[in-house]
Amino acid sequence: MTLVSETTPIRLHDYRPPAWSVETVELDIDLGIDATEVSSRLTLHCDPQQPATLRLDGEGLELLSISLDGRKLDTHEYRYEQSVLEVSGARDGSVLETHVRVRPAANTTLEGLYLSGSREHGFLLTQCEAEGFRRITFFPDRPDVLARYTVTLRADRSRFPVLLAGGNPAGSGELADGRHWARFVDPHPRPCYLFALVAGRLESIQRDYVTADGRKVKLVIWSEANVIDCCHYALDALERSMRWDEHTYGRSFDLDVFHVVATHDFNMGAMENKGLNIFNAKYLLADPDISTDDEYRAVEAVVAHEYFHNWTGNRVTCRDWFQLSLKEGLTVFREQQFSADMNSAALKRIEDVALLRRTQFPEDAGPLAHPVRPAEYREINNFYTATVYEKGSELVRMVAGRLGQEGFRRGMDLYFERHDGQAATIEDFLAALGDANHINLSSYLAWYSQAGTPRLHAKGEYDEVEHTYTLTLSQQTRPTPGHVEKAPLPIPVKLSLFDRHGQMLPLHLDGEAHGTEKVVVLSKPTQRFVFQHVPSAPVPSLLRGFSAPVVLECDYTPDELALLLTHDADGFNRWEAGQQLAMLAFDTLRDGDDSIANKAWRQALAALFEQDAIDDALLADLLTPPGEIEFADRQSEVDPAKIHAQRQAMQHRLAEEIGVDALVARYRALAAHTGAPELDAANQARRRLKRRVLELLALLDAEQAYALAIRQYDSASGMTDRLAALSVLVRHRAPQAATALVHFRKRYADNPLALDKWFTVQAQVPGEPALAIIKHLESDPSFTLKNPNRARSLLGAFASGNPSGFHRMDGAAYQFLAERLAQLDALNPQIAARLATAFNGWQRLEPVRRNAARQALEGLAQREGLSPNLSEIVGNVLQR
Repeated sequence: MTLVSETTPIRLHDYRPPAWSVETVELDIDLGIDATEVSSRLTLHCDPQQPATLRLDGEGLELLSISLDGRKLDTHEYRYEQSVLEVSGARDGSVLETHVRVRPAANTTLEGLYLSGSREHGFLLTQCEAEGFRRITFFPDRPDVLARYTVTLRADRSRFPVLLAGGNPAGSGELADGRHWARFVDPHPRPCYLFALVAGRLESIQRDYVTADGRKVKLVIWSEANVIDCCHYALDALERSMRWDEHTYGRSFDLDVFHVVATHDFNMGAMENKGLNIFNAKYLLADPDISTDDEYRAVEAVVAHEYFHNWTGNRVTCRDWFQLSLKEGLTVFREQQFSADMNSAALKRIEDVALLRRTQFPEDAGPLAHPVRPAEYREINNFYTATVYEKGSELVRMVAGRLGQEGFRRGMDLYFERHDGQAATIEDFLAALGDANHINLSSYLAWYSQAGTPRLHAKGEYDEVEHTYTLTLSQQTRPTPGHVEKAPLPIPVKLSLFDRHGQMLPLHLDGEAHGTEKVVVLSKPTQRFVFQHVPSAPVPSLLRGFSAPVVLECDYTPDELALLLTHDADGFNRWEAGQQLAMLAFDTLRDGDDSIANKAWRQALAALFEQDAIDDALLADLLTPPGEIEFADRQSEVDPAKIHAQRQAMQHRLAEEIGVDALVARYRALAAHTGAPELDAANQARRRLKRRVLELLALLDAEQAYALAIRQYDSASGMTDRLAALSVLVRHRAPQAATALVHFRKRYADNPLALDKWFTVQAQVPGEPALAIIKHLESDPSFTLKNPNRARSLLGAFASGNPSGFHRMDGAAYQFLAERLAQLDALNPQIAARLATAFNGWQRLEPVRRNAARQALEGLAQREGLSPNLSEIVGNVLQR
């Protein structure tokens, strides 16, 4: 059965410049919770080479009046049907004025203008990316229409004392009947998806900042009063981001004020609206009592990401939504650079690659596979994916590695110089980088147009007589839906060679010396690289730093991987060797053997566990095998319950190798340092390793581990230790878990972000008990499908983060999720569509589960009234 969305696809090759653009936008907005009225005045410019009829987007708008060049139009002079307004008689330079009404409180999609929170205490805000501005007023809602905005907000002062919009403040004052107004002007042309307003009762913290070029800027973070004290870390992170961008890219902020607002009701992580960033509170609020170490780093990264968009997204924007990765992939790369500089570069790289493999690789391997720049789409909101963001970032990283640090900076400078104030394409980006360095980078365009994860096969041969080492590299990309034939791609492979004692060897290639590390580029299906003056058979360290987003297939022996795990100086490749060795161990454990690979993995890690020199955080990551999703990627028929059991068995044997006494001794030594939840690297590393040690101990000596966990929970001075202990108790269904859960629920009853953790930790209890837990939690008074964070914390954590719980043999969880997706779709199609991606890869399940998943999907697809968002995802997932 094959289903597709009924909406008309939009295709890249059909792109045409806008027939009508807008030079200036004047908005006068009279704000109210039930009804808001928007008066718009657009100064128009037409392309004489295109049809003259003016067409504007407008969705769900109640049109109250319309006039052209000062004359009210008769009904026969315009038509408003199917979300399009057509106006006759417009010419170049015409001024169109419309007056519309929208209803924020009734808007559950959280697109356009909507109410966050309750009617009594909530506030109004907007979300316009990708196509939300058409829900506020009539406009050519596409990113290549850039205009200058003047926005005047009017509202009741007592209900909406704070009025904010993008751009610079340009006046405010009192009105009759207790009302007031505020005006904002943006001097920079911008697309309508960057429009934003906020109105309500909010508190703020602020700081004065002077940019590198001498501009005085006021930085202001706004939130509801009860959490304003949790915004200080984000303000510090914002200042660090601004300084870093000035130093690393020479980019300074360009307005007089920079507002940032936190909300608990948001579909995305955050939004980079020009001068008025709006954040999901999850990525802005930070406090030791409610935030883990990982969440502190996430707040810092997301604050940086949205700020960096000021240049990579706002000043230079996308010509069309096919170029989405031009702003998102590039800005993720800049964010990752920043986070690596602020923290540990090796650990950041491990974290980023683990995320890529956990989210993007499965996307590339299933029916939802699509290129970083797709050739067509039906619903653009469905393309805010790991492929566009994370894989897009890896493509930028490849090019940056090819150019080197100085070359990439030259290219970025030229990119900003050429395209400031413009809507650009990926071709423009690569051309600027190449031109600045006199290099043709057009071959990298193939990475943007081709779906699928290339598989890089490496084979080495040593010639004892000639003392040469021949490395043969070949590439293959498996077929993806609609694309069977795959072209070879340029794959930069950063490599080193090690001798059998773990020492790096000097590299001699093509008659030249290259130090101990070299990047070779595989651009053909197969290429050979011959290294001279190699004294003995080496062990290659390939894809150092993960130099390309590929799957590496190399005929390593367990001993060779153990050598790299022990000696490689590249922190990422050291971790990668451990992951590959764990994969070999898993493959053999599947057959019931305690193989050489399994022993090598355990023994190498146990030896590292005894060392004092290794960083605690890196050791914690080394002691963590690949996740169940990564193990499943290696199997043609997937049994998630069996994978879970085998992974647990691997970890149990690792714990046995280390031993109870060593685990307890290390845990106690780490716990002895516990005091105030300091955020320095050493304390974060200790907490990270302490959690991992406790998890291993729970597999070996449950009673002692549970006693330590409840003690840690009771004495924890911050959320990192508290949640780690709770997780061990809950996921192992320890006797102490129920008491801890009741305590956590009571302690954080009024804190939405902490409660999300409470839902998630229970949603990830492995195995068949999970579904009953999920159904029980749905009856909790704090659970609602209307809040995206809450829906993700329970349904998303269950369906996407708990394979053994979601993929029950009886298919009951599939039917359950299908029912909830239909309910959620009626409220918020974006979130429903994103949660539906949990079904991606169902075709690779073993036959019983596969049939149950197919039935659930087909039943969902046949429901009446599905949104285009959900319909497209379900239709694509069902394609074979």
